[in-house]
Amino acid sequence: MRNETRQKFNEFTGQVAKLNAVSSATVQFNVQPSVQQTLETKMQESVEFLKMIQIIPVTEIKGEKVGIDIAGTIAGRTDTTNHVREPNDPSTLYSNEYECAKTNYDTSLPYNKLDIWAKFPDFQTRIRDAILKRQGLDRIMIGWNGVAVEKNTNRQTNPLLQDVNKGWLYHIREDAPAKVMDEGTEGSGKIYVYQPKNDADTKEGDYHNLDALVFDAVNEMIAPWYQDDTDLVVICGRKLLADKYFPIINNADNNQDKLAGQVLVSQKQIGNLPAVRVPFFPDNAILITKLKNLSIYPQEGARRRHIAEEPHRDRVVNYESSNDAYVVEDYDCVALIENIVIGPKPAAGG
Repeated sequence: MRNETRQKFNEFTGQVAKLNAVSSATVQFNVQPSVQQTLETKMQESVEFLKMIQIIPVTEIKGEKVGIDIAGTIAGRTDTTNHVREPNDPSTLYSNEYECAKTNYDTSLPYNKLDIWAKFPDFQTRIRDAILKRQGLDRIMIGWNGVAVEKNTNRQTNPLLQDVNKGWLYHIREDAPAKVMDEGTEGSGKIYVYQPKNDADTKEGDYHNLDALVFDAVNEMIAPWYQDDTDLVVICGRKLLADKYFPIINNADNNQDKLAGQVLVSQKQIGNLPAVRVPFFPDNAILITKLKNLSIYPQEGARRRHIAEEPHRDRVVNYESSNDAYVVEDYDCVALIENIVIGPKPAAGG
């Protein structure tokens, strides 16, 4: 690390310590709640999708969902001369609990990168934003792919962070299996979407197109009081639709690093609903819901941090952890379609 870089780095760690009311940032400390909230806000600003869902701080590591809307209908009438009035409970059908799991967001920055950044006046914010953006992208990856909370995670065997936490799709499968469609009517274990090319084409699919598939899922799996909700969207996997139908939602520069965090919105609708493509969503799946129906609950006061210098590795390391839960607020507003294959069903016996 160059001398001028060290000066700026020392100023950075001093500012982190000052904001969190500790003597040094080079020992483990609890991030102040106000600073934690600022970090959450900055993370949402750096990753487009996180601005579209809910980030709801909670005080307890385990408890009742806090962002649930009133689900179902509540209007009615009771003849109180013969009956008592019975209020409607919108949360009795499905699990209404969350549980946060400790997640380590440890990052390293090599000396040579810090030396380059030291030339810029925004040195401190560059370090902060680089760390927060990667944390935000990892949160999205876990939300779509997480299936377990393992004591020791392994990026080689779980490159999509499947073992870090239980994500939104996992909770739908486990808590509301009736909201999952994962095979066609003949129990093939796949859902085939195929439109015959001409009258002579005898090949078949479970659905002729994605519009029919989405329309059926909304009618059969989304609760009636949500079926006409104008906030419903179709979240798609990367390979289901051609990328040319998905212009970037904002005019970001066309480079891979920036595109990784963006949300792509289709010029066309699927089943009369807006189609969006988000980072790291499974290629062969569709999720129909409102974006605000998806939440992340970070536990307040549970974010811990330790900035350390490792000269033997020519780098600086930011050890950081947060207790997070991935929550689907209302399962009545969800339809998950998996195992989609674009093409005809295999011939019988084939």
